[in-house]
Amino acid sequence: MTLEQQSAEAKSARLLDLYARFISGQTLNKQNLASEYGVTTRSIQRDMESLRCFLMEKGLSQEIIYDRRHGGYRMVSSVPSGLTNSEILAVCKILLESRSMRRDEMLPILDKLVDCAVPPEQRQAVKLLIGNEKLHYIEPHHGKSILNGLWEIGQAVKEQRVMEIEYERMKAPKLVTRRVQPVGIMFSEYYFYLTAFLENKDNFENPDDLFPTIYRLDRIRSFKVLDEHFHVPYAGRFEEGEFRKRVQFMYGGKLERIKFRYTGPSLEAVLDRIPTAKVISEDADGWTISAEVFGKGVEMWLRSQGGKIERLPENKDITEKG
Repeated sequence: MTLEQQSAEAKSARLLDLYARFISGQTLNKQNLASEYGVTTRSIQRDMESLRCFLMEKGLSQEIIYDRRHGGYRMVSSVPSGLTNSEILAVCKILLESRSMRRDEMLPILDKLVDCAVPPEQRQAVKLLIGNEKLHYIEPHHGKSILNGLWEIGQAVKEQRVMEIEYERMKAPKLVTRRVQPVGIMFSEYYFYLTAFLENKDNFENPDDLFPTIYRLDRIRSFKVLDEHFHVPYAGRFEEGEFRKRVQFMYGGKLERIKFRYTGPSLEAVLDRIPTAKVISEDADGWTISAEVFGKGVEMWLRSQGGKIERLPENKDITEKG
């Protein structure tokens, strides 16, 4: 092998090593690199230009910059696709507050988020900010795995495939088997839910209900995704966002319009709790509010407000509205 070939091989190995170190988030000093590889600083400078050309030619969303503050080169994304430290901290806090999963599911997700999205020099600071909450994290009492099967159920929703579920109810008979048409996965108040249309509504409380039934995922003891497809016309498709605005505490019921008087201290709290709520009138003592809701859950919340809320008699079932 000629000296020229040896030099070319050494440069190729050096470029691969530099790229791997950049990918891992390192900041590399030119003088230190020259000493480590036994080359001149001009050679290192040419290596940086070679890597820049490679990234540009391949259309990769990365670039190599010189960071004067840290005295070295580092690789950054050329598009703002990553999350900021504040965004990562906010997501971690929301996940912890949700208490939606067991510790052995929740904590690894938090660690992966921080390790994948936060620059190495900032990771320890983020970990310190969430460390106490991780230590004292209280998992849900049901103790069931949520992640097992979640993706498979999501695919059944996407592919419109019929499911057979074995479900544990709160009332007798405790364990029932249902054939359902899954249309969405939702999260609310500590729990994940499957929204699905029952295929057989015999002995069902509301056989004419036009809206899906709500099943808590942790109470689904087993399920099968069948090789049977169902069809939902576009005009009649289920929209999770619209459904979510009208359901409280994930209790089903008929869609109705309610009206009530609110005299509490925070109108914002009411409007945030009931996204469809609209202020009809206002005076010195309070507000008159109207909203579209699914009945059972909102009743719990209204009663919990005590004397701050007075129900008005103009409730109307709008399930059959045109």
